[in-house]
Amino acid sequence: MIRIAAVRKQLVVKASQSRAFAVFTEEMSRWWPATHSILKSPLKECIVEPRVGGRWYAVGEDGSSCQTGYVIAWHPPQTLVLAWQINAEWQYDPDLVTEVEVKFVAESANMTRIELEHRYLERMGAKAAEARNAVDSPGGWGAILESFKICAET
Repeated sequence: MIRIAAVRKQLVVKASQSRAFAVFTEEMSRWWPATHSILKSPLKECIVEPRVGGRWYAVGEDGSSCQTGYVIAWHPPQTLVLAWQINAEWQYDPDLVTEVEVKFVAESANMTRIELEHRYLERMGAKAAEARNAVDSPGGWGAILESFKICAET
């Protein structure tokens, strides 16, 4: 298997470490872009169940739902590791696990550095490089984190 480089993003938010973690995990519906959903119905909610093994899923306006992955590690307010089970064709695949690790590093009482790493992308198979380019593109993790930053700071 050819190794694909992880996607790494970093930014600083004007929020405490605990607030940043809470907004990321409890308020994902506020900041996750509606355009970044594989549901057939418009996106209504993004939910991360707050425990190891908890589901990470989306709910559409019509009540339909689709799993994105699950929680691999839950260490509030420092670290969250999510299984990303969306394949290179942008469909849920229960047999696929790439990982999204998010670290919340306190820079001061009201400043937190967010370090995101999306790794094991080679597990996506033949289209792994294409998928990596998509999640690393201007509309990928960078834009998603900028949206998160706006919510964390308000």
